[in-house]
Amino acid sequence: MKITDVQAVYPRYQHVVPSWRTHFWQIVVRVSTDLGAAGLGYGGGGVAGVEVVNRHFRELLLGREVESVEDIAAIWDYLYQESLPYGRKGLAIMALSGVDLALYDLLGKAQNVPVYEILGGLKKERVLAYATGPDSESYSDLGFLAHKFPHRWSGQESGYKSAWTAANRARELFGAEVRLMIDTYMSWDQDVTLNMHRRLSEFNLYWYEDVLTPDDLPGQAELRSRVAPTLIAGGEHESTHFGFAEVAANGALGLWQPDITWCGGITAGLRIVEMGRKANVPVSPHRGGEVWGLHLIASSDWADLAEFHSDHIREPRDVLWFNEPSPENGYIVANDAPGFGVRLNEAML
Repeated sequence: MKITDVQAVYPRYQHVVPSWRTHFWQIVVRVSTDLGAAGLGYGGGGVAGVEVVNRHFRELLLGREVESVEDIAAIWDYLYQESLPYGRKGLAIMALSGVDLALYDLLGKAQNVPVYEILGGLKKERVLAYATGPDSESYSDLGFLAHKFPHRWSGQESGYKSAWTAANRARELFGAEVRLMIDTYMSWDQDVTLNMHRRLSEFNLYWYEDVLTPDDLPGQAELRSRVAPTLIAGGEHESTHFGFAEVAANGALGLWQPDITWCGGITAGLRIVEMGRKANVPVSPHRGGEVWGLHLIASSDWADLAEFHSDHIREPRDVLWFNEPSPENGYIVANDAPGFGVRLNEAML
């Protein structure tokens, strides 16, 4: 197959995640070929990511052959190299993620198999899902068997009490054996993390997520032994296997969370998972309950745990993709339709 067109679009969202404001949420990428097959991908970077794809990556991709995973990896390396002056991390890699995922969707559809088959077949018939968000009662009622709740540090002493109250309520609801985690979204610092750990240790939390900024690798590495056995988790704001090589070299995180739609797609995800295996660090992709990460998890004997975010549970919400799988009885199953198995809601474009 030869690529005949590449187009990115920023959907007409009505319910954008607040932290990304109005114009910087996810983009849709479509790759078309001379045989009629087309692939759809989901990337980041918002309106800026659209410009990267349509005004740079497109002209580099026209006429390229796509017949194998090796071809996709070669395209990834080529786009990464060509975008080095303005890329390496952030918006450019988020845009590249959308292209990479569209190519995997394309290859799966061309071969009439789901993406997990391209990646070596299912290693897991089902994946344990965890619900992320503040509504612990609702997630418990829905049957989730793991849960991550948010906590933003406000600088006030009351923040310790609110964290304790949330952890206590979640543990009461889910019981002693269920994995509970806390996401701080880069709002804690070292002192707050240590103080929180002393106050929350009775709840046996599985991880503290994004306690520091992603640039403070030494600080995160120092915290790991001081809060063990609770893990210091992070990586959703890191890019590519090159970025995770720095994480590994610093011993910064006890659990890696690459976002497959931001870190460089499946191609980067495969490389990151293999690096995690060699470093003996578990990998649990950010938003891994969405199809883009779920097919990687389901085909891997190292990556695990599928995050199902409150954005997919609450109403009203944007429904951009049809046929996305949902958790049942605490587990989620990758769909077996060709490619990633989802259809685009064209009305949002």
